[in-house]
Amino acid sequence: MGKIPDIKKMHKIIDNFIETNLIEKIKSVCLSSDFAWYYTPYVSNKDAGDGVYFSHLVYNNFSPTSNCFNLFVPILDFLNAKSLIRIKINMFSRTPELFKHDWHCDYDFDHKGAVIYLNSNDGFTILEDNTMVNSLENRILLFDSSKPHRSTTCTDQGVRLTVNFNYF
Repeated sequence: MGKIPDIKKMHKIIDNFIETNLIEKIKSVCLSSDFAWYYTPYVSNKDAGDGVYFSHLVYNNFSPTSNCFNLFVPILDFLNAKSLIRIKINMFSRTPELFKHDWHCDYDFDHKGAVIYLNSNDGFTILEDNTMVNSLENRILLFDSSKPHRSTTCTDQGVRLTVNFNYF
């Protein structure tokens, strides 16, 4: 993994982003029967009525919140993160039809964002300029997550798994 350019007003997609053994380790941890998933009754905001999902905070409020934090240190090095805001793993359950969640911004101040797709499926991320980024295992999307974007469910796998990073 080399260093990345400044992600201001643009996005970048990198396939085969991390070593296969690391992506498999992250997936193994996330899909184990003793991994703590937390129910969230809405995706973008509580008034949108845009579905439910499960999440696991890895880092929040200036400190690690999960014992799997160290798995993500090599990714933070790659991102050249000066200050970390949050790392959150998301799990969207399969739906009979693909559902697009409402538009949202992760935070209302300038910051950088990254999404790592942990499994391939027919779901995707849509950016403000309507760019659609397909969920492909071991792909990372680097973008300005203070700008509107949206996610989807999937219809062809049991779940759609992503890891979201917000940082400076």
